[in-house]
Amino acid sequence: MSTRARRTPAVSDLKQERAIRTRALILDAAAQAFADKGYPDTTLLDVAQLTGATKGAVYFHFANKNALAVAVTEEFYVRLRSLVQEVEKEELPPVIKIGRLLTRTGEMFRQDAVIKAGARLQIEQSLIDADLPTPFLGFGEAVTGLLRAAEAEGALPAGSDPEVLGRVLVSAFFGAQHMSWVINDRADITDRVREVLDVVLPAALQA
Repeated sequence: MSTRARRTPAVSDLKQERAIRTRALILDAAAQAFADKGYPDTTLLDVAQLTGATKGAVYFHFANKNALAVAVTEEFYVRLRSLVQEVEKEELPPVIKIGRLLTRTGEMFRQDAVIKAGARLQIEQSLIDADLPTPFLGFGEAVTGLLRAAEAEGALPAGSDPEVLGRVLVSAFFGAQHMSWVINDRADITDRVREVLDVVLPAALQA
């Protein structure tokens, strides 16, 4: 085998790794722009400038701004699912896991640009000419699943319906994070999440 033949796969792998890194940088830059400016006021030039790349590089990975919005929103749910999986693996009672999940998700809303952008893009969905993932579906199912497990352990208030309680908790959580965003730029999100838990499911705060 010639030297050229032996080197070709390595060069190809390097190009692929570089392309993956560039795409990730573009995605992070788009998330930052969407979180800060919103979908209507964000341009591909904004994203390119934040990335330090050219518009051509952005177009190479994403056909248009709609495609970027979809990719950022999909990553939003990937990160939520990852957090759910981390919490589910912890050796804690299910009701305590619910408290951990909501408070840690609240922290992500304050710190993670992709999470901030995903939440904002869902609000601005009518302005985006593309189908975004169904909002909060998987997250709600995870919370309800933990509530069912807590019910089986007798950790819920008598007469509680895990399905209803799950909907209330998830609705209250996302409402609280939205109010925290528009009023205080999410500086008080942890306090607001704890207030929701204290009223709706106090047992989740007992750890």
